[in-house]
Amino acid sequence: MIQIQLSERQEKIIDIVKANEPITSENIAKTLKLTRATLRPDLAILTMSGILDARPKVGYFYTGKTTFSFISEKIQGIKVAERKSIPIIVDEQTSIYDGIVTIFLEDTSTIFVTSKGYLSGVVSRKDFLKNAIGGLNLTKTPIAVIMTRMPNIIVTAPEESVLDAAMKLIEHEIDSLPVVEEVILDEGDKAYKVVGRITKTTITRLFVELGNNE
Repeated sequence: MIQIQLSERQEKIIDIVKANEPITSENIAKTLKLTRATLRPDLAILTMSGILDARPKVGYFYTGKTTFSFISEKIQGIKVAERKSIPIIVDEQTSIYDGIVTIFLEDTSTIFVTSKGYLSGVVSRKDFLKNAIGGLNLTKTPIAVIMTRMPNIIVTAPEESVLDAAMKLIEHEIDSLPVVEEVILDEGDKAYKVVGRITKTTITRLFVELGNNE
C-alpha cells in the first residue's frame, strides 16, 4: 500500500509545487539542492497517492488532495466482499436456549436466522438478554419468536463499499450487517442468501491496517 504518512522532504516538495506550479522535477531538485534521481521515489509516491499530478513536458501540479482524502478514497475503493467474515447462522426453529449457547460459543454479537436457506431474521445479544429475563421457556420457544424480521433488517451487499457498510452500522446503531446476495424465487418473490457479515470489529481492524500502512 502507498504510504500515507508523508516525510518532511515530501511535504517540502508539495509546498514548492503549490507555489510554482507547473514545475518540472529538475526545478524542484534545484530548489531543494538535490538530484532528480534522489527525488524520484518521493515524486512517485506523491503522484500515485493523487496529491500531485504529473503532465509530460509540462511539470507537476498540486491537486488539492490531502493524505486524509487519500485514506477516504482507499476506503471507498474497498468492497465488502474483500472484508466480509463467516456469518453465524441458525434456522428459525432453533430454540432460544440453543441460540444463546451459539452466540457465546461463537463469541459474536449477532446471529442471522434463515428459513429455507434464506435470511428471515436477526437476533442480537440484547434480544436474548431481554427475553431470558422475560419468563419465556427458552428450551421450547423457537428463536423466530424474538427475532427482528424482514423487511426490518439492514443488509449490505458484496459489491458495496466498506464505507457504505460502516455508515449503515452507525446510522442504525447496530453491531453487525449480514452480507447478502439477492435471489429471485420461482414465484417472483425476492429473497436474500447470507454469504458473510460485516461488523464494527471489521471496520476497526481496517482502520488500524490503514493507519499502520499494512
